[in-house]
Amino acid sequence: MKERIENFTNQMREAIAIGEKATFSAPKNEIRNVLVTGLGGSGIGGTIIAQICEKELGVPLNVSKDYSIPNYVNEHTLLIASSYSGNTEETLESLEMALKQKAKIVCVTSGGKVLEIAKQNGLDHIIIPGGMPPRSCLGYSLTQLFYVLQGMKLIGSNFKADLQKSVELMDSERENIKRDSRALAEKLIGKIPVIYSAANYEGVTVRLRQQIDENSKMLCWHHVFPEMNHNELVGWTEKHDDVAVIMFRNKDDYFRTQKRMDICKEIFAKYTPHIHEIWSKGDTQLQKSMYLIHYGDWISWYIAEIKNIDAIEVKVIDYLKGELSKI
Repeated sequence: MKERIENFTNQMREAIAIGEKATFSAPKNEIRNVLVTGLGGSGIGGTIIAQICEKELGVPLNVSKDYSIPNYVNEHTLLIASSYSGNTEETLESLEMALKQKAKIVCVTSGGKVLEIAKQNGLDHIIIPGGMPPRSCLGYSLTQLFYVLQGMKLIGSNFKADLQKSVELMDSERENIKRDSRALAEKLIGKIPVIYSAANYEGVTVRLRQQIDENSKMLCWHHVFPEMNHNELVGWTEKHDDVAVIMFRNKDDYFRTQKRMDICKEIFAKYTPHIHEIWSKGDTQLQKSMYLIHYGDWISWYIAEIKNIDAIEVKVIDYLKGELSKI
């Protein structure tokens, strides 16, 4: 896992090259909505891109992380089936439903049954390199979503320069990110991380939660501002020395959201001494998101290293899949 995190910017460069070669058939009908179906490491890209592109997209983009698809899916829907392995059972069921609803479908996968279905039905598809844990391949899957949206003429090409600048930023900050994430990881040992961000960075926050769950083998949770001010904040009423707050922050977060965060830091400090802020770098939401994602990936790896555990191992998920296969 360390090698794959270290190689993230090279993965991004390869992903861009794959996207540049991708071709798409024109939709037969006007696209009025977009649905990304995918789970785990394959699905989080949908959540992230929905937030990055929300100010440019002229149609709604939703993400499904279940066996079913919404009733609105029809011939005016662009459905992107994102399954790294190509064998995610929830995504496969959603894909079959979308075929019946005559949606415009594009598949992003490394192979498996998703690729078989795509070829059998003449669906547009992008093949990404396989054989790795899906969560270590976000660079491949997320990047392709931008190219699919551009290919369907739903967004422009500005993301291309943004992706390149993101790669350059992460390369230039490599040693700083590793140093700072290691220092933070040491402070999270024996703690329950609680991750907060502004609402439009929730996908990035979920990514860190998932990485700590899988790589670090730790429970944690997340919430966003300002929503948490209307519910979770009231839960901060007791001492929690075993809780460590991680706040993703951006200098261009909405000014009232920033003020809420500052006030809540004072409230949190009454109940835990463990409060950590990670300020993003970059000029755009895409650049900031990629920076924070990479930073968070390193945190999850360093926790695993300090705990002397295998970051890749997911035996409990394998057990679950094995039990489900008996049904």
